[in-house]
Amino acid sequence: MKRLSLLLAMLMAFAMTATAMAGTLEEIQKRGKLRIGMEPGYMPFELQNKKGEIIGFDADMGAVMAKAMGVELELVSTAWDGIIPALLTGKFDIIMSGMTLTQERNMSINFAPPYVVIGQTILVKKDLAATIKTYKDLNDPKYTVASKLGTTGEQATKRMIPKAKYNSYETEQEGVMELVNGKIDAFIYDQPYNIVAMSQKGQGKIVHLDTPFTFEPISWGVRKGDADFLNWLENFMYQVKNDGTYERIYHKWFQDDAWLKEIQ
Repeated sequence: MKRLSLLLAMLMAFAMTATAMAGTLEEIQKRGKLRIGMEPGYMPFELQNKKGEIIGFDADMGAVMAKAMGVELELVSTAWDGIIPALLTGKFDIIMSGMTLTQERNMSINFAPPYVVIGQTILVKKDLAATIKTYKDLNDPKYTVASKLGTTGEQATKRMIPKAKYNSYETEQEGVMELVNGKIDAFIYDQPYNIVAMSQKGQGKIVHLDTPFTFEPISWGVRKGDADFLNWLENFMYQVKNDGTYERIYHKWFQDDAWLKEIQ
């Protein structure tokens, strides 16, 4: 009898685990909608155009993903510091927001295979261009360095430039404007964003040290215990990277600048 009870308990636990693992894909199909969480302030991964619509690399990839699933797409604008808790509480199905795969984040969520590799680069005041050549040159109490709150840019700054004074900002735009206005000496952030910020606001005022000094794979985040969804995402990425879809979207957002007209 004890063995039978133990066997039944094991079978029930297995059934519950199997249900949980298949849950997200089933919920998406039942709902008829793929919900993607993103903070639309990280060019060119996700941003808002002049109409207030969310556009960007991840938004386009999400549209292709929803089409492949045969469902509608819903982009859920979410503040960065609450994006992982929002995923865990079921407010959306997946994080597609230019998120760096870190071991710390991987403790609470799972990640699909990385789709872009970036790193931190440095925007500096023009009058420091002759002095500051690498992040090591900023490691001095006489410099004030900044990044965005709660990002890998902030982590890299505190870890690798510990002697400098540090400021954090709620948004990337605020940090860049403080640099342009001479309030700080350098802004540390992801290479793709800094490239765009330099072309938009930095001409003649700031200099971009565009060689990354960190290694950061960008990935999509999902809830733990969702092996079926991870398997689907892995196969989806394999498909789009080999049929020209990924290359087309990547070129649009990372190699061409025509999209800037939508926000200027």
